Amino acid sequence: MQTVDFFTPIVDDPYQFGQIAAANSLSDIYAMGAKPIFALNIVGFPINDLPKKMLTTILQGGADKAKEAGIPTVGGHSVDDKEPKYGLVVTGEVEEKNIVTNKYATPGDVLVLTKPLGTGIIATAIKKGVVKNDVIRAAVESMSALNDLASKIMVELGVKTATDVSGFGLLGHLNEICEASKVSAEIKYDDLPLLPGVNKLASDGIIPGGTKRNLSFAESFTQFLEDQTKIEKLITSDAQTSGGLLISLPPDSAKMFIKKFNERSPIKAQKIGNIIKQKTNTIYVT
Repeated sequence: MQTVDFFTPIVDDPYQFGQIAAANSLSDIYAMGAKPIFALNIVGFPINDLPKKMLTTILQGGADKAKEAGIPTVGGHSVDDKEPKYGLVVTGEVEEKNIVTNKYATPGDVLVLTKPLGTGIIATAIKKGVVKNDVIRAAVESMSALNDLASKIMVELGVKTATDVSGFGLLGHLNEICEASKVSAEIKYDDLPLLPGVNKLASDGIIPGGTKRNLSFAESFTQFLEDQTKIEKLITSDAQTSGGLLISLPPDSAKMFIKKFNERSPIKAQKIGNIIKQKTNTIYVT
C-alpha cells in the first residue's frame, strides 16, 4: 500500500517542520496496521528566494524521522515553488486479512485517542506570533511523535477499526468510522485530551478556517450538549496535523491497550467515549 501527504510549514523551525511532515505522512500507514518499508520525498521550495541550507534542514528532519521509523528515504521529486511544501510518499506492507479499516466498530466498543487535540489552533497561533514557547514545545512534541507504538499494540490486540485524526478533526474522522460501521458514538467532552494553552487561544479567537469549516459540517451529524460553548464545539472539530490514532476496540482490549501504550509513551492515550447502536445522529457529545 502507498500513501502520500505534504503541506506548508506550520512551525518556524525548518528541522521541526521536516520531522512533523514526515510523521504526518507515515500516520496513514500506521493507522491501517501496516509496516512502512520506504519513503520518497515530495518538495516544493522557492530556491531563489530562501537559503538552500533551509531546504537541507527540512529534508534532514524528514530523513531523521524516517530513520526513527526504521525506513530509508530513497529519493523523491522537487519543484521550484513560491511557498515551501514538504511531505512523503510512503510504501508499507500488511497482509490483506490484517488490514485495519474504519468499518468494523461495534456497539459496546470503547473509543481510545492516542494524542491530545489542538494542533490546528496552536499552528494558527504560531503564524500570528501569539503563542508561548512552552505551548509550541508541547505541540511540536505531539506532532513529531510517530504513531508506530500505537499501531504495533493495536495489531497485537487484533484491532480491526481505527483511523488517524487529521484535517477533518476528531468529529469528522469519528463520523467516517460511524458511517462505515453503521453505528453511532458517544464522546465525553471532559475526557478529551487537549494540548496546553488550547482553551485560552481558542477563547482569544485563534481559530483556523479549516476548523470552522469542520464544525459547520459536524453540526449536521452531531448532537452537542445544550450548554456546550462554541469554543468547545470548535475544539472537537479542530483540524489536526499529525494527530493520534482513534481506535475502536472492546472494553477489555481498550484497558490493555491504554496500559501497554502509556507504560512506554510520554504522550498518554485515554478513553474518550463509546460506540453505540445507530441512532438519529451519528455522534453525541455528553
